[in-house]
Amino acid sequence: MPEPPKAAAKKEAKKEEKKEKKEEKKEEKQGEEEKPPKDSKDDSPDDIHPPEPRDPDGLFLSKPQSVLVDSGKDVTVVARVDGAQLATKPAVKWFKGKWLELGIKSGTRFQFKEAFDKESKVYTFELHISKVAISDRGDYRCEVADKDKKDSCSFNIDVEAPRPNDKDNVLQAFKRTGEAKGDMAGELDFSGLLKKREVQVEEKKKKKDEDDPFPPEIWELLKGVTKKSEYERIAFQYGITDLRGMLKRLKKIKVEPKKSEAFVRKLDPAYQVDKGNKIKLVVELSDPDLPLKWYKNGQLIKPSTKYVFENVGLKRILTIHKCSLADDAAYECRVNDEKSFTEVFVKEPPVTVMKGLDDQQVFVGDRVVLEAEVSEEGAQVMWMKDGVELTREEAFKYRFKKDGKKHYLIINEATKEDTGRYKVMTNGGESEAEVIVEEKKLEVLQDIADLTVKAAEQAVFKCEVSDEKVTGKWYKNGVEVRPSKRIHISHTGRCHKLVIDDVRPEDEGDYTFIPDGYALSLSAKLNFLEIKVEYVPKQEPPKIHLDCSGKTAENTIVVVAGNKLRLDVPISGEPAPTVTWTKGDEVFAEKEGRAHIEEEKELSSFVIESAERGDEARYTIKVTNPVGEDSAVLFIKVVDVPDPPEAVRITSVGEDWAVLAWEPPKYDGGQPVTGYLIERKKKGSMRWMKVNFEVYAGTSYESTKMIEGVLYEMRVFAVNAIGISQPSHNTQPFMPIAPTSEPTHLTLEDVTDTTATLKWRPPERVGAGGIDGYLVEYCREGSDEWIPANTEPVERCGFTVKGLPTGEKLLFRVIGVNIAGKSPPATLVQPVTIREIVESPKIRLPRQLRETYVRKVGEPVNLVIPFQGKPRPQVTWSKEGQPLGPDVNIRTSELDTIFFIRAAARHHSGPYELSVRIEGMEDRASLRLRVVERPGPPQAVVVKEVWGSNALVEWEPPKDDGNSEITGYCVQKADKKTMASP
Repeated sequence: MPEPPKAAAKKEAKKEEKKEKKEEKKEEKQGEEEKPPKDSKDDSPDDIHPPEPRDPDGLFLSKPQSVLVDSGKDVTVVARVDGAQLATKPAVKWFKGKWLELGIKSGTRFQFKEAFDKESKVYTFELHISKVAISDRGDYRCEVADKDKKDSCSFNIDVEAPRPNDKDNVLQAFKRTGEAKGDMAGELDFSGLLKKREVQVEEKKKKKDEDDPFPPEIWELLKGVTKKSEYERIAFQYGITDLRGMLKRLKKIKVEPKKSEAFVRKLDPAYQVDKGNKIKLVVELSDPDLPLKWYKNGQLIKPSTKYVFENVGLKRILTIHKCSLADDAAYECRVNDEKSFTEVFVKEPPVTVMKGLDDQQVFVGDRVVLEAEVSEEGAQVMWMKDGVELTREEAFKYRFKKDGKKHYLIINEATKEDTGRYKVMTNGGESEAEVIVEEKKLEVLQDIADLTVKAAEQAVFKCEVSDEKVTGKWYKNGVEVRPSKRIHISHTGRCHKLVIDDVRPEDEGDYTFIPDGYALSLSAKLNFLEIKVEYVPKQEPPKIHLDCSGKTAENTIVVVAGNKLRLDVPISGEPAPTVTWTKGDEVFAEKEGRAHIEEEKELSSFVIESAERGDEARYTIKVTNPVGEDSAVLFIKVVDVPDPPEAVRITSVGEDWAVLAWEPPKYDGGQPVTGYLIERKKKGSMRWMKVNFEVYAGTSYESTKMIEGVLYEMRVFAVNAIGISQPSHNTQPFMPIAPTSEPTHLTLEDVTDTTATLKWRPPERVGAGGIDGYLVEYCREGSDEWIPANTEPVERCGFTVKGLPTGEKLLFRVIGVNIAGKSPPATLVQPVTIREIVESPKIRLPRQLRETYVRKVGEPVNLVIPFQGKPRPQVTWSKEGQPLGPDVNIRTSELDTIFFIRAAARHHSGPYELSVRIEGMEDRASLRLRVVERPGPPQAVVVKEVWGSNALVEWEPPKDDGNSEITGYCVQKADKKTMASP
């Protein structure tokens, strides 16, 4: 029975809802499978790659780690740098391979981030590559550089090809239709399959474009290439290894010439410029009003002193001044939507070696410093030994140091293996030096003595050398002596002993000690004394058997201060003798203490635990018994390092040098002083610098290469065969300062019968010491005796020397004085005769006084009239041959005369005469003064005739014209009623 329509509709609706819910659950399940786990998403690079332990010699706290990533996914590489070791923010560069810098690709798929933690002083640098392609696989390098330090590390990025997905299975793409349940029920939906295939093809095409190993901007560069070598250069610049594939793909591309609407002429594909020079990038536009912008590595360039924009007609020019390696980049010119690309390559000049290495000859254990100076700061150099490169892996032995342009190779403790030829190389030069490491010379402090022993006695051969680390071998008649129950070989400090117990006749022979590594041998002879046994007992007189010399009664024993001395004196005699030691004239019988005596059978020992200078004396050992007596004299000499030099002082200084002098030490340590070592330092610094490396024999030394104006201190060490003394007292702080150069432009300005006036200009070079003043000296012509004209330096550049003998010919000179001393003198070329120069009198009458000088009554009159003449002339004023009145004031100096009237009156008018006279020579000048005032009223004013509105008036001139010519009259009229003039 068919169902009702409503029930069927409800049933169909329920089926559709169940079907939609199943599809939603399926999609959610697929989404959950595609989503990465939360833990992996939240993991930071530190959790994935835990930081490595800090490199004590490097800058990295955490180095970038090698990673494996699927193609198409993103990857981030992190490096952490210790900012506590750096003075400024470091510059970080990321490279692929050896030379391809990733900075030029910034903004495409490569992104760079950096951060700084102020509390921990740690810089964090990240390299983020989005949508990794197969072409990104390879070795990478991170380089960190500061002003003085540089470090780098390498890592690898491995890209895994994408795996086939369930979505690629064609059978899974079919969709069943119909109401039946199960995977095999229903009909296949081919239209859905075709739609899904179209989507997959588009996704694959899109993914193929994303995985394209060739950057899209490279094709624009390849279009303009004309030379084959340019293809290799562009491929190298973009890190493309498949050059043949790039050329094949370029050949398939159909390049249709498209005419640019904005550019008439675009940028060249590439430019090259030497470092430090300037370069111009030129484009030509079709319209001068088009907006244009310049970009460098995708960043907008703003005009500055380095980047200069120019507009010349339709041309637009970008000038880059003083190109550096930072300017080696990709540049872009944009006009609206059109672009023009180019690349600028900055060629770095070769780094040359300015100051080469010096040959050095040192001893084992000494510190070796090889120094070279190159032409540029921060340049990379390579150190080599005997043709083999020295790397950082050998840092435990060699230490590399940079200081600006200077590079150092330091060997702290040299060994004989360090002997060889060392070379420093740059990309523009090299320098080579030889280092020779020699063994230190070995000194014999106590030689082996010949011995004569009896049967069954003990023979002791003993020697002492200067180096306690030296080992050696004993030989008998050229055959090495091996230790046994009877033969004992010992080495204690500097002493070497060979002891033979129970001596036998076959032990007689020549014994030799040869130190290892030295061409030195010490020999002595062992004599066997046969004893005849007599049945008749007899007494034996006492005998002293010394093992140091055995040939003379007096023996000298040398011991270094602080060392232990043990002097074993074998004695014999029957009955046993009595032993007495004396030091000088006093008996020495101490059994304990630092210096004491030890008694054994047939042996008396004198022991000093730590030798001092007071132990140096003449010692006598005396043995007595009833049969007789014997004695021997020993002189113990205590040698030590010398006392410090005395009276260390600076005797003279210059611009960059100073002369140091000193006196020899009072006590030379018992050994002659072989020379001195000098050190210096800047005042306030704790770092002393050696001035000489070889021992200097003199007692004065000139230290050079100092900085002018800086305070220094110096000290001296004395050296003898034992060692180096304590340092002397530091010199007083001194400053290398050079005297100024000689004053310039010395001239004679004036001379009289007893004086001479000189003028000059300051020296051309003053220096850090400044100038305190000048000294003036003079001497008679033909004499070498210079007489000082001033005891205190004058500060101004001029001086009048007084009290000079009249008529003498004198030479003058001027000397600059500062803290460093006197400068070279500046001397007048010709001698000066001290005599007043007679100069004819001459009046310089001003131009306005050559005509009548007019003033009004009551006004002041102040006239200055200069004149010349030597000696000082006599000046006389007169008016019409008569002396001047009391109300006229005259003031006269050596150069001018002043005519002054406080209030002018009519009677001051008239001619004045000025006379200047010198020894019969005279000059005259005259001037006319007119003092004027208002004239009096006209006389006899009469109206002669009147007609109409006119009147004729006549009058006579006034009686007083005011001492000036009447130039005209002023006529006025007035109304008689008001008497007011119009």
